[in-house]
Amino acid sequence: MRLGWLAAGVAMVGLMGSDAVAADKYKIFLSMSYIGNDWQAEAANMVKAMADHASMRDKVDLQIQVAGPNAQRQIQQINAMVQQGADAIIVYPISPTALNQVVKNACDKGVLVFAYDSVITEPCAYNTTIDQDEAGRKPAEWLVDQLGGEGKIVVITGVPGTSVDTARTAAAKDVFAKHPGIEIVAEGNGMWSQAVARTELSKIVATHPWSEIDGLWMQAGCFTAASMQDEAGIADADKKPCAGEGSNGHRIQMLPIGTEGIEGANGTYRPMGYPSISYASPPYSGALALKNAVAKLEGKEIPQLTSLPLPLYTNDEIKLCTEGTWAEMQAGCNVFQPALVSNPGWFGSIYSAETPEIGLQAALVGQPEN
Repeated sequence: MRLGWLAAGVAMVGLMGSDAVAADKYKIFLSMSYIGNDWQAEAANMVKAMADHASMRDKVDLQIQVAGPNAQRQIQQINAMVQQGADAIIVYPISPTALNQVVKNACDKGVLVFAYDSVITEPCAYNTTIDQDEAGRKPAEWLVDQLGGEGKIVVITGVPGTSVDTARTAAAKDVFAKHPGIEIVAEGNGMWSQAVARTELSKIVATHPWSEIDGLWMQAGCFTAASMQDEAGIADADKKPCAGEGSNGHRIQMLPIGTEGIEGANGTYRPMGYPSISYASPPYSGALALKNAVAKLEGKEIPQLTSLPLPLYTNDEIKLCTEGTWAEMQAGCNVFQPALVSNPGWFGSIYSAETPEIGLQAALVGQPEN
């Protein structure tokens, strides 16, 4: 995500949170840390769309602040949010432990703190997340099986310091360590970004050419890996299996060659039967955290941990969304027409039965369902 886009969004939401806002609205802050990837942009869109839904807009004054990958700055911002009279803070924590004291201080002052995707270990915090160990382990097991327990692999990790990256990477490496025939020949930090993944992979293939790589485990970047192999002249049938993220481009690539009904596909954003498994941290987690925070403020019981199901699909489980409607997603589609979603790095696991307020337009542009 470009900083300019977010700055505009912050300005817009800041206006929403001006003195003109009715005094009886809940003052809720969104505290974001690292924002340099498609997932964070999409998650922010969905939080804003939830706040703007007809069921919420008369209840919620939402304001957004961005700390970047700096725990101290996020601590300072959370302190300021409490001083400004926050009722609740929705937070993507840059660290599972660094925010504990400021979160406890917020709780002691009656402020609810809801983390999404990445967790906070302070007991008073509410966490909304998938099983991140499972997200690392299951794709790693799939890759080992694809390679018959032997092969040279590349590992691309995520944003360092977050509970998400730490848990996934540790779980995957634990799987690989149990198979002595699997060798990690190179590792890079992809920051959950297709662009950064390309930079890291470019460095790796300069010293470990594709002919010396048998498979890839990537927290984000399988779309990029397939694209780079295309650019290197590697045929679809010879592409290296990739265990990775739920980006729309990757899932389109997973569809069989010649899949009918695809509109707008071109270049590497096309069906190629790319041997893969696709998991996702659903970007609706922040929006669900906001919804649960409002419910808690209204007196409803909310568990400290909201555990989300892990979307996990192999090639034969990818199902095309031709229109992107709520009903279509409810029926089980999990990848969107390139004509609907032009950005291949955009994440496709946006459906939850618990969040009917938000759908495709929420994830794309922050617009709620009717």
